[in-house]
Parts: sequence; structure tokens; C-alpha cells
Amino acid sequence: MDDPASPNSDPDPLGPNGDFTRAADPWALFAAWMAEAEASEPNDPNAMALATTGSDGLPDVRVVLLKGVDAHGFVFYTNVDSAKGDELRQNPQAALVLHWKSLGRQVRARGPVTPVTPEEADAYFASRARNSRLGAHASRQSRPLADRATLEREVAALAERYGEGPVPRPENWTGFRIAPVSIEFWKNGAFRLHDRVRFTRDGEGWRGARLYP
Repeated sequence: MDDPASPNSDPDPLGPNGDFTRAADPWALFAAWMAEAEASEPNDPNAMALATTGSDGLPDVRVVLLKGVDAHGFVFYTNVDSAKGDELRQNPQAALVLHWKSLGRQVRARGPVTPVTPEEADAYFASRARNSRLGAHASRQSRPLADRATLEREVAALAERYGEGPVPRPENWTGFRIAPVSIEFWKNGAFRLHDRVRFTRDGEGWRGARLYP
């Protein structure tokens, strides 16, 4: 069977004979591609463009870091009072793109967005470098800032306040999970004859279809 990918496809996450357009499970394929990206990309293989839209309907996009992925979705963290946080309150849907130039590949996904559990957010926050935790408290993300010195003074004051003790997660800082309704895999091809496959939700599973470049 050439197209589309189906639940009966070869169990190899990269598809029969390495043909990713015939893979059966988008999550297994993503894990395989991410592992290759982590071995080849010089910086931040988990960097992804995140697009959100507020009530005005005007799209907004920025690069964030993918900090978790499983069969439930893609997870990133942010200050909920930031521009993206405001937009997600107004319209809890988002789209993402990861582009790995060294591999000539990209992955796109989109779907509804929900907050992670407080336990998930606490665990990830505790894993961050101490200065990053202090910075999360100091930053009024997306709000006007007079100068860098102001931010540095606030971080220094927080460092003195907490001393060597724990730095708790701010109430306005948490994670969000994008539960994709579609995931698309793209691989660069000669003369722009790229290879693409898009997986769409089909009940509890996925249906794959190869796309024209």
C-alpha cells in the first residue's frame, strides 16, 4: 500500500523501507525525527515557532522551546500574562512549526490548547536553572521595560530575598499543551519536489495521507 498511511502500516516508526510518508504512528515518527535533530542541530533542536490568535483575529508568532511531548500533545511554558498568554485566554488554539535545517525537515501541528497540571508545571519549573527561576519572577513578560538595568536590579533583589532557599513557581507562570488535530511531516526534495504526509485525528487514532509538495 503506497498512500495513505494506515494503522496496518509497517511498525517501523520511519515507515516501510524508511519511507516516512507511510509511517503509521505520528508520535513514533516525531520521536525518531527529534532524536536525529538532537544529534545534528547545532542549537536548540526543540525550538519551535508558535502561532496564536487573539480576539482581534490577527495572528501572532514567536519562537519558544518545546519542553515536553507525548501522545497527549506538545508542551511549552510561559508567563500567562504575556502576549501569548492573553491570546490563548481569548482563543485557546495554536499552531506550531519545528524546522531542522541540518536535516531539511519540518513538522507542523495545530489544535486546541489547555494548561498543564500544577504538578507538571512545578516539576518543570524546579528543573530550571536557579537564575532562570529568578528571571521568571522578575519578568513582566511582554510589558514595557525602561532599561535592562531595571530588570537586572529586580533579579538581584529576588536573589537576595530567596537566598539559598527554594524559588517557588510564580502563580502566573505555567505550561500549555497543544493537543493536535493534525500533524504534518515535511522533507526537503530536489527541485522543490518535497515529501509531505499529514496525519489527522480519526477517533482514537490517526489517518495519514501523502500530500503534493
